[in-house]
This record gives sequence, structure tokens and C-alpha cells, in this order.
Amino acid sequence: MPHKKNILLVEDDTNLGYVVQDNLQMNGYNVTLCTNGKDGLDKFKQLPYSLCVLDVMLPQKDGFTLASDIKKINPSTPIIFLTAKAMDEDKIKGLSLGADDYLTKPFNFDELLLRIEAVLRRTFIQQSNSEGEFFSIGNLKFDTKNYQLLKNNQLFKKLTKKESEILKILCEKQGETVERGVILNLVWGEDTYFNGRSLDVFITKLRKYTQLENIEIINVHGIGFKLEK
Repeated sequence: MPHKKNILLVEDDTNLGYVVQDNLQMNGYNVTLCTNGKDGLDKFKQLPYSLCVLDVMLPQKDGFTLASDIKKINPSTPIIFLTAKAMDEDKIKGLSLGADDYLTKPFNFDELLLRIEAVLRRTFIQQSNSEGEFFSIGNLKFDTKNYQLLKNNQLFKKLTKKESEILKILCEKQGETVERGVILNLVWGEDTYFNGRSLDVFITKLRKYTQLENIEIINVHGIGFKLEK
């Protein structure tokens, strides 16, 4: 039986905190609830957590500062922010601190659960990448751990993290069509118009690298993409 994943929930609204904690525990997670940022950091130092859900407006230590402190201790810990604010500046600040997602109050619990599952799934993919894996694409070798395309064992192109994640998905299904929604949910955690435009930009960049070696990333109209050599 798999171990339950530990989630640190830091929320100063005790009523909301208890509701979220109870619902997450009913869905198989171990949840530690704290009501201020200082206690949240103390708890984080005591136990390994698979994910942190942080309110932005917290007493003693705000959510942004707490997230920064958490990332200093363990940069790979995924973070989801909860906030009553809908300001783009706050969203940008949260994401710049390394947050994986951002949910504005009031929110539907099922949506929070889906976002948690998506972030944990992405984290699992990234951890798998860190263990090292290679794909052969025509004359190129794709090093997923170091985000590199190699040719004759020499660096051909250094990829960004998202380029690497997208290419890995296409490599795993090489010769098959991968739906846009699958890529968006695995890499971004959400299938939205904005994320879809970002995906198109990354696909264009990947095409520039692979077309030099007669490797095609084909756009299957209305469905998704296919990697062919």
C-alpha cells in the first residue's frame, strides 16, 4: 500500500483551514494545519512534506516570505498559494518565488484537489527526470536529466525546463499523437487558453532545434502533436 503524502496547510482562517484539512484527509492525504507563517516554517523543518498549501495573508510571517524560506530549505518542494486577492502582481510575485499554482478565494474544494493532484503529478515527472533518462531522436540524444540535446555525444542544444518536459512527453509517445490537453495538464497543470498559447510558443522553439536534424513535430489539427523522425 503506498504511503500517504504529507501536505502542509498554512491558513489563518481556522474554519476554512479545518474544512480543507478534513477534505484532504478524506482523500487520503496527511495534513498538518498551521494558522500562522512562523508555525508553518517550524513544522516544515520537522517533517518532509510532498506539497505546501499557503495562504498569502498570514500573521507573523506572510505567505510569500514563508514560501521563500521553504524554498531555501528544499527548492524542490511544490507550493500552491491561496489568497483572497486577484491582483496580477500578487500572482506574478508568487510564481516568481517558485510557486507551482495559485488559487483565488473563494474556491471550490474539488478544484483545489485537482490542482494538488496535478502539481504532485508534475513533481513526480520532474523527480523521474532527475534520475536520468535518455531518448534517441534521429541522430540526436535527449538527456532529460540535464535538459540537453546531444549530437555525437556533444552538446547540440540546451533546453529550458518546460521545453524538456514537453519534449519528454512527445518522446514517450514517439510516432503517436499526443493531445494538447494531456500536455497542458501534465506540464502546466491546467488546460487554459493562456497556457495553450504558451505551449504553441514552446513547440515552435522545439521545432527550430529538431528540424535541423530532419526531426518533425507535427501539428495534428484540432487534436495535438506528434514527434516523427
